Amino acid sequence: MSVLPRGATVRRDAGLYGYERALRRAGLAPIAGVDEAGRGACAGPLVAAAAVLPEGRRGIVPGLADSKLLTAPRREACYAEVLDRALSWSVVVLPAGDCDELGMHVANVEALRRALARLSMSPAYVLTDGFGVDGLGKPGLAVWKGDRVAACIAAASVIAKVSRDRIMCRLHEHFPQYGFDVHKGYCTREHDATLAEHGPCPEHRRRFINVRTADQAPAEAR
Repeated sequence: MSVLPRGATVRRDAGLYGYERALRRAGLAPIAGVDEAGRGACAGPLVAAAAVLPEGRRGIVPGLADSKLLTAPRREACYAEVLDRALSWSVVVLPAGDCDELGMHVANVEALRRALARLSMSPAYVLTDGFGVDGLGKPGLAVWKGDRVAACIAAASVIAKVSRDRIMCRLHEHFPQYGFDVHKGYCTREHDATLAEHGPCPEHRRRFINVRTADQAPAEAR
C-alpha cells in the first residue's frame, strides 16, 4: 500500500506521533514500525528491528528521534525507554556473509520481514522507512524519512542502531586493528587505510568495492 487508508489523514505539523494517531482514528491498531542499521556499512552485520508503541502517554518516549540524529549517550537512554515502554519489539541480525550472498537490498527486505514476524503481537498496520516491503502479510505504508516523522519507526531505528553499535564494539575486541568501535564498519578514510594495510577480515562484506580491492591486493603490498 502506498497511501494511508481511508479515514486516516496526517497534517504536516502533526509531529512524530501523527501517523500513529491517524491510523488509530481509522481503526488500525496496533501499529508496528520497522527499520534497519548497517545497510551502508562495508563490515559487520545488518541489523533490523521492529517496535510497537502503546497508545497514550505511555507511548510518548522521552527524547525519541531518528537514531542518526542522537548522540551515543542519548541513543542509549532512548533505547532503554523504548524497551521499557514498547508493547512488543524484536531484533534480527544478518551476518556479513548473508549480506554478500543475498545482496544488500534483498538482505534488507528479508531482515525487515523477519523482525516483523518475531514480534510477540500481530500488528494491524506496518510503517516502513523509505521504501515498501513486500511480503509482510499486513497492510502498510512506506514513509519518506520515516525515522524522523513516525514514532514507531524512530523507535525501531534506535533499537537497530544501538544493537548494531554494541555488536561492532564486541567485534573490535576480536579485530582491534580496524577500529570497528569508532566507525562501526562504515566506509571512512581511516577504515579504508586499515583495509589497505591489513586486508579484510571475515566480518567485511566482499560486495563492497573497497573491500574487494583490498582483498585482491598482493600480500607484499600490505
